[in-house]
Amino acid sequence: MATVPAPRSDGPIMTAPQPSAPIVLDSVTHLTADARGRIAVCASHGAVYAAWYGARKGVGALILNDAGIGREQAGISGLAFLDGLGVPGATVAHTSARIGWGADMPARGVLSFVNAAAASLGLRPGMACATALDILAAADLTPAPEPAPLAEARHAIAEAGAGGVKVFVLDSNGLIGPEDAGHVVVTASHGGLLGGRPETAVKAQVLAGLYVDADRGLDDAGISRLPALQDRGIAGATVSAFSARIGDGLSVWEDGFISALNPEAARRGGMIGQSTRDFVAAMVASAT
Repeated sequence: MATVPAPRSDGPIMTAPQPSAPIVLDSVTHLTADARGRIAVCASHGAVYAAWYGARKGVGALILNDAGIGREQAGISGLAFLDGLGVPGATVAHTSARIGWGADMPARGVLSFVNAAAASLGLRPGMACATALDILAAADLTPAPEPAPLAEARHAIAEAGAGGVKVFVLDSNGLIGPEDAGHVVVTASHGGLLGGRPETAVKAQVLAGLYVDADRGLDDAGISRLPALQDRGIAGATVSAFSARIGDGLSVWEDGFISALNPEAARRGGMIGQSTRDFVAAMVASAT
């Protein structure tokens, strides 16, 4: 029997397009332009600032950490923001995956909240993050539209500054730069290291750094920055997520109460239960 030759191909063999793998990151601030239209799994808190940042990079869907939910449900407030842009969004429970550890999200994360856009695709609270990613991978996702600018996220506090020490209030730890060395930074970021790496604690040799504890969460990840700051001689503390809105620097400044601190902060006059303002005043006074 004669062998039937295979059909000739005059061009490249075309295959069905394969969905891009989800982007898994320790922080939403590590997203790049490559995230456009893709699923992003970021171990940042789920507040508006993180959701806005993800939308700014054009993500197709975004999963974050609920950061203990906290005051006025700030830890999940980004979900409604994403809904307004038509972007599926969800959070994993802070007790199921360590905040700041991207790899924990698909490995151990369990969804705690979903927005309407995500629910319409079949995502629901109690679902494993890995299962949610499979559902999103099969969905027809489109890039997030460009969100409106957020209000200024960095504030200099004029009332502080004795001894040349300045105080800056920031919505995100990612806004800290070399120029902040020797000063006090009050941030609305969670108090967790990124991927457990000590070098991620803070980008400058500040005098003191203040964060939000994200209700501590799995393995006390929400306060894991504090020992790393101690090793660098930096006073570090967190405020309770139920005292101030995570992601909102001015709320941390105006409403926060200290929930945990390292020995260097205690040596400089910091105490659990202090208001943010009193803690900062102690840090500034200790430098004079």
